[in-house]
Amino acid sequence: MPLKILIVGAGVAGPALAFLLQRADPLHHITVIERASALRATGLQLDFKAQGMPIVRKMGLLDAMRAHRVDETGAEVVGAKGESLARYGIRGDSGTEGVHSGAVTNELEIMRGDMVKVIVDASIADRKKLEESGGRGGGLKYVFGTSVKGVVQKEGEGVDVTFQDGREESFDLVVGADGQNSRTRKMVFGDEVSRESFKELGSQVAYFNVPRAETDGTLARMFFAAQSRAILVRNGGRPQTQVYLFSQENMEKTKASYGKPVTEQKAVWEETFTGAGWQTERFLEGMQTADDFYAHQLAQVKLPALYKGRVVLIGDAGYCPSVMTGKGTTSAFIGAYVLAGELARQAPNVDAALGSYNEVMKEPVKLAQIISGNVSLPSSSLAVWCIRNGLWAASSLGIDKLVMRLMPEQKDEKELGGWPLPEYPELNLAE
Repeated sequence: MPLKILIVGAGVAGPALAFLLQRADPLHHITVIERASALRATGLQLDFKAQGMPIVRKMGLLDAMRAHRVDETGAEVVGAKGESLARYGIRGDSGTEGVHSGAVTNELEIMRGDMVKVIVDASIADRKKLEESGGRGGGLKYVFGTSVKGVVQKEGEGVDVTFQDGREESFDLVVGADGQNSRTRKMVFGDEVSRESFKELGSQVAYFNVPRAETDGTLARMFFAAQSRAILVRNGGRPQTQVYLFSQENMEKTKASYGKPVTEQKAVWEETFTGAGWQTERFLEGMQTADDFYAHQLAQVKLPALYKGRVVLIGDAGYCPSVMTGKGTTSAFIGAYVLAGELARQAPNVDAALGSYNEVMKEPVKLAQIISGNVSLPSSSLAVWCIRNGLWAASSLGIDKLVMRLMPEQKDEKELGGWPLPEYPELNLAE
């Protein structure tokens, strides 16, 4: 039975779900709304892990994604003078590395804006083909510059939605795909549940782009500084260089800056990173004029259930694993795939589909949120010295490569890759 569905958020998860729902049933009426005034072409580098690649392949979008691949050839840890201390290779489709474990770079790296545009364009192209072939009913539209002001659940009948401009409309299902600070989650589950589900990891991160320098190559570079600070830089042959600032210092002041004007947030990050070393001065200078600056707490979202009534959450809104896991994009695709699959399989019983989605997602969410190793950044100059010299020694002697070659592949139940992806022939995908 065709459904009238509202998807809140046009990041990765929202458009992926819209694409899959339309493939499953072209008669669905799907509306995707986004607070931004247009599709956000900005954002930093994303990748696929474990089930992410098979899902994109099933969607028939793998070649289009590969056409936008970032030319990142690996990663290295650098010292205060930019000297290479350790170098890592590329993780392939199968999950193995070109050099050894610990690789930052995956076989398919793509900029967030490019990824979202590929999915949105494909969903619009699908709709156009349906209309040109004489298909009647259904529809898909993206609406920008709007948001949800309120929702009223009607038991067994759907959801009445009030938009920011005062307009009201009823839907069979509302999907929150609006990120780790989801307004949909707060609105539907309540402030207390939403607050308790937000698990801080004790770190802050800021993202922005600066102009490429001649020294910026195709290797991602990581730099550790005293006072619990670190910098990750990625270029991949692009005109702009991505900068990630990680900090476990000046926490309260940084947290207090969120929600304030961007200029005030930048001032706090400049205060925190001044004097960190390496090329920090260049990055802080570039930060001042960067128009894509974004900062937030590193956190995970852990809810007792992913839906309430006819409102359901996908992606970071429902189960953010955090950038520390590197599985956020993959988790978003898994959630979109499973939700669309269960809605198609359980049709016309929406409530049963939401219950099944909630159950199926428990295992992949748990596995995606596992954080391996110590997430603490070195606080003292001595700790930084030990890390830098330890990495240099291990890399110079080849000890790190030898150890990784002797270790068995990690394919046990602790790895997301060990979770079998469900098959949903009801989605009418390529495979």
